[in-house]
Amino acid sequence: MTIKVGDTLPDVTLIEATAGGPRPISTRDLFGGRRVVLFAVPGAFTPTCSAKHLPGFKKLGQDIKRKGVDVIACLSVNDAFVMHAWAEDQAVGGDIVMLADGAAVFTQAVGLEMDASKFGMGLRSQRYSMIVDDGVVTALNLEAPGDFKVSSAEQVLTQL
Repeated sequence: MTIKVGDTLPDVTLIEATAGGPRPISTRDLFGGRRVVLFAVPGAFTPTCSAKHLPGFKKLGQDIKRKGVDVIACLSVNDAFVMHAWAEDQAVGGDIVMLADGAAVFTQAVGLEMDASKFGMGLRSQRYSMIVDDGVVTALNLEAPGDFKVSSAEQVLTQL
């Protein structure tokens, strides 16, 4: 079942990609008591993700945070080392928390997985963004397959 506005996020462990190496973080700790913008991409280093999605959140990150957002996080079904390398490649710094969902545990728990086997990628996350207040989804922007229209930083900014 796909998560929807009003639902509470499941409590699972993700891996945060940090300069000091991979660090486990529970969704309860990440989202609890905070306002978080989470956006998910099908894959680090993929064309739309690298040219538009992540750069948009990097560019508008301070504007988003001025609207009362505590954390901006990017999630992908990749390992933490890939997410860290992508963050370095994109010069993310500390502006965006890079989350690895390597086994797609979170992605499947929220019902937002997709089969990208025909592209040689296997199980991946659909492209989306969401606003989460204290663990509860208050906005969800799910893209149609192959699209990049509703999950952008610009869209999130209009929802805050």
